[in-house]
Amino acid sequence: MPRLPLAGSVGQVSALPAAGPHPAPDEDQVLYQVSQAVLAVNKELSVRDVLQVIVRSARSLSGARYAALGVPDAHGSFAEFVVDGLTARQQRAIGPLPRQHGMLAVLLKEGKPERLADIRTDPRFGGWWPSAHPDLADFLGVPIKDGADVLGIIFVANKTVPGGFTGRDERLLGLFAAHAAIALINARLYERVGELSVMEERARLARELHDAVSQKLFSIRAKARAASVLADRDPARAAAEMDSVAALSGEAHAELRAVISGLAPPELGEHGLAESLRRYAALAGMVQGVKVRFCASDIPALGAGRDAAAYRIAQEALHNALRHSGARQIEISLHRAGRRVVLEVTDDGRGFSPDAPAPGLGLASMRERAAAAGSSLSIESAPDSGTRVTLALPVESGGRP
Repeated sequence: MPRLPLAGSVGQVSALPAAGPHPAPDEDQVLYQVSQAVLAVNKELSVRDVLQVIVRSARSLSGARYAALGVPDAHGSFAEFVVDGLTARQQRAIGPLPRQHGMLAVLLKEGKPERLADIRTDPRFGGWWPSAHPDLADFLGVPIKDGADVLGIIFVANKTVPGGFTGRDERLLGLFAAHAAIALINARLYERVGELSVMEERARLARELHDAVSQKLFSIRAKARAASVLADRDPARAAAEMDSVAALSGEAHAELRAVISGLAPPELGEHGLAESLRRYAALAGMVQGVKVRFCASDIPALGAGRDAAAYRIAQEALHNALRHSGARQIEISLHRAGRRVVLEVTDDGRGFSPDAPAPGLGLASMRERAAAAGSSLSIESAPDSGTRVTLALPVESGGRP
């Protein structure tokens, strides 16, 4: 959805047509719209979706022509600016996001409500807005606060019935500001938890890498130096040292792989399984110069563990197809089939016998991951017939399509 300012004041908007004059809402309507805002805060919606519900409800209940909610950034503008009451064409015509000036700056700095009969006559108003911006008159703005901290602002403008905004409107807007504060605080806490999780994961990884690998790498370096010194005067001992280097290298590689395999792909939490696989497939295909087609339908939530297993198995299958099969085309599909989500990776490459030893292809690792995730894995292939890897992951009870 495009961003846009409303009067030295407004940014992102819904494309709903403006409402005409209407009587004050009855108590049932007030209760319903407030409850919708509360439910929005508690649902698994994006912060922007929650703020949009709040702004739309605030405009409706206060009988305003326009409403907006802004969350400031550190650069004199707004990180979020959600608006209700403008059409899509009006949004495009107004232009970029507003700056923190005029009455917006007053609300952010002073942190108290402002109810004005005509914003244009207030000396604190900057006296300017873009030519395509609607003319604002009566104005009601309330800060969104966490204790003494101002998190943002919410305001309504141009009452659609005579008399301007009332004390009741101010109390209602304050109620919506409180819900907006809850949404913003939750978002900040979630972000902080994510940061802490990343830090903890980095610390864990550093410990595991040190414990598992660093000592072997030190030994490899020492033995390689010894072999270099002994190469001329004692070739047999030098060869023995090099054999030891090879063995230690293999152990270090195995332990490093074990550490890495325990890591959940970081993009899964942000983008989800389907989008993460799409991005990886596009990148891997581009790097290898092979056409990789990806298709997915709506799938229910699988849980972090199964998402990670599916992602890693798809990675391994795609890697095998790109590096070992000589395929000209590869396809990854993700879809729901009854109570299962099915992942398939197919290629038109040279194929192989799944029952024959295939060192380096990672088939055992794929089967182990599938078993650990409570899923079934099948690998269909034959020489000169391509390969199909199919993973079927059970959907938890209650999973939605």
